[in-house]
Amino acid sequence: MKFIQKAFDSIKPNFEKGGKWEKFHTLYEGHRTILFAPDITTNKTGAQIRDAGDLKRMMMTVIIALIPCLIFGIWNTGHQHFISTGVDATTLDKFLIGATKVIPIIIVSYAVGLGTEFTFCVIRQHPVEEGFLVTGLLIPLVMPPAIPLWQVAMATVFAVIIGKEVFGGTGMNILNVALTARAFLYFAYPSQISGEVWTYFGDVPPVDGYSGATILAYGASAVANGTDLMTDLAGHWQADMFSFKNMFMGIMPGSIGETSVLMCLIGALILIVTRVGSWKIIVSVFAGAWIMGAAFNLIGANSFMAMPAHYHLVIGGLAFGAVFMATDPVSAAQTETGKWIYGFLIGIITVIIRVINPAYPEGIMLAILFMNVFAPLIDFYVVDANKKRRLKRATI
Repeated sequence: MKFIQKAFDSIKPNFEKGGKWEKFHTLYEGHRTILFAPDITTNKTGAQIRDAGDLKRMMMTVIIALIPCLIFGIWNTGHQHFISTGVDATTLDKFLIGATKVIPIIIVSYAVGLGTEFTFCVIRQHPVEEGFLVTGLLIPLVMPPAIPLWQVAMATVFAVIIGKEVFGGTGMNILNVALTARAFLYFAYPSQISGEVWTYFGDVPPVDGYSGATILAYGASAVANGTDLMTDLAGHWQADMFSFKNMFMGIMPGSIGETSVLMCLIGALILIVTRVGSWKIIVSVFAGAWIMGAAFNLIGANSFMAMPAHYHLVIGGLAFGAVFMATDPVSAAQTETGKWIYGFLIGIITVIIRVINPAYPEGIMLAILFMNVFAPLIDFYVVDANKKRRLKRATI
């Protein structure tokens, strides 16, 4: 590594003030600090508080937590493809074809997103921010595996510019950036983010009777047609596709990284142990979803409402959203009490959108974005209530 450091040091004068590449100093410094500690030190006088925590380490922790979802997503993408075509395949074959679809999406996400961020860094002359290290992986994981790459590029540019840069960059955004990309495609190109794009791609046609519909699509269809959802699921051409165990494991159609609750919980454990993610938000999202599902069970106006409440915890992207999206330290509530309220409302709104509005079968995306907007208001009232309680206890 010493020769790399010497290479950086040898070209450093070109990026310093007065150098011929002065305007690209932020790019130089950003890439150098990825590999090496900054050569800027704190003042030698005065009290200083030092620890090992910084934004890069936090971002890398989240990436490590996402790896189980990514690996499983690559395998499941290949697995669902071979199910749709009726072809027997080995585990290696599934990983290989899954990788051919997933890796290009990741490459496009990082290339376009980082390119956009670097452009803004040069124009605004502010340091390179590490926030996209995580966002660049989250965006592919919330996409269907056969999404066109040009749409991934468009969504990424939209999310970086509209979701973050217009607010001032990393740490200033109101909305979760990755979900902003997903929402853009959801409303701009709905036909490319639903249907057979979940599982089928290639020249081999799907087998007779195959449907790449997700369980949320089945729920919306049951409401629209007045059929019984659980009967529809049991009559699926693969009888065990939508069993509770199978949905918990994630062996079903869905976005690349969202299907497996087990992998999401492994990631949650990493985030909680390292104190990067808030367990209060994660728990409260699941609690809110289950309570709202149980409330709909009591109403039972249609078969989607009557679906057992615990099914809501393992379908769609609820687990992925609760662990990796709702816990975003920038767009989530900051107060401890506010985190409970924020997560609980996300869970409730998710199930309401799923069941009441079949036009938007996946409610977690809209629920998180909606609560992102209200997170500052929640914190304001929590802090205000604390101040009022303390004033009552104050003595003169």
